Amino acid sequence: MFKRTLQVRIIDLDFIKFNFESGKDINIFDLVEIVSLDYARKSLLECNEIALKTRLSDMNLDEINAEINAVRNAKNYS
Repeated sequence: MFKRTLQVRIIDLDFIKFNFESGKDINIFDLVEIVSLDYARKSLLECNEIALKTRLSDMNLDEINAEINAVRNAKNYS
């Protein structure tokens, strides 16, 4: 199996944010995981903002279950 080297340039802020170390190699699988976790974190924060703006975060468990059941019933009877 051959190993190849790929150089990627990033801005200093991202280098610090992702806690990379100068001169230390990182494999592609670790890089993908680091970047994926960052995207997941951003998506979760965005979902939380939407829930707050639309007041979904104010729903109690009974209201949530009623919504779930309404969607399931609509699928079953359409």
